[in-house]
Amino acid sequence: MAEHPHAQLVRKGYEAFTRGDMDTLRSLMSGDATHHVPGTHPLSGDFKGTDAVIDMYRRLFEETNGTLQVELRNILVDGRGHAVSMHHFTAQRGDKRIDENGGIVFRIVGDKITDLDECVEDIDKGNEFWS
Repeated sequence: MAEHPHAQLVRKGYEAFTRGDMDTLRSLMSGDATHHVPGTHPLSGDFKGTDAVIDMYRRLFEETNGTLQVELRNILVDGRGHAVSMHHFTAQRGDKRIDENGGIVFRIVGDKITDLDECVEDIDKGNEFWS
């Protein structure tokens, strides 16, 4: 059975993120895409527009000195413009380390990602790590 186009889009995004390929990531999103990051830390909030989203991704890599690793575990789709990814991520930031599960709820219009709602296993742990 062939993978649904929305799952393929999300998978391509994870692969590009893992490689640090921001040009490919930019091409997968609409110009007004928004990535919502939970928490109260400096990298949380709503990042509106591809420039802001890509800059936030760049900051994730900078803040972790390139130690951020994300392993895609699964993608679920509804065939109506939504996809949900589940992943495992690890990173180190100074003497802090994070090792958690997370996910993203994607809204897809046509062949572009328009909205990313990130979900994490432990918001307090994320706040501590990124603060």
